[in-house]
Amino acid sequence: MTVTSPEFVADLAADARAAGISSLVAAAAIRHNGRVLFVRRNPDDYLGGLWEIPGGTVEDGESILEALYREAAEETGLTIGEVVGYLGHFDYRNSRGGTTRQFNFSVTVEKTEPVILTEHDAHQWALPTEPPGVTDLLGRLIGAIPHTPQVH
Repeated sequence: MTVTSPEFVADLAADARAAGISSLVAAAAIRHNGRVLFVRRNPDDYLGGLWEIPGGTVEDGESILEALYREAAEETGLTIGEVVGYLGHFDYRNSRGGTTRQFNFSVTVEKTEPVILTEHDAHQWALPTEPPGVTDLLGRLIGAIPHTPQVH
């Protein structure tokens, strides 16, 4: 079963709901030339100033992959070209006091610029082993991304 199969993503969501998770987030580790795109939360947002990968809430009636494509486009202006792999998930306490499960996917994009931020105040392309100020949970997942040479 591939990470883009409807069964795989439905199982991810079902497992989260069975664990009592209150909200789901899909996040994209956008890869290009051995680097990953990181975005910084606005200072006045929940967890302001924290660096993360683009992502957001899975809406009602939407699959995790549909949210992944939508959120990457909304937050960066970039269009996902291919979902390369599933990096894993982690859970965290959200601003409403519930638990959110963030599903993280390694992706490529059709074009890497321009990056147009709508919800963040900065972006940078960084080596996965040297991310800017991210949480330990995200840092471990991102640092585990295998480097695959770009074929042009």
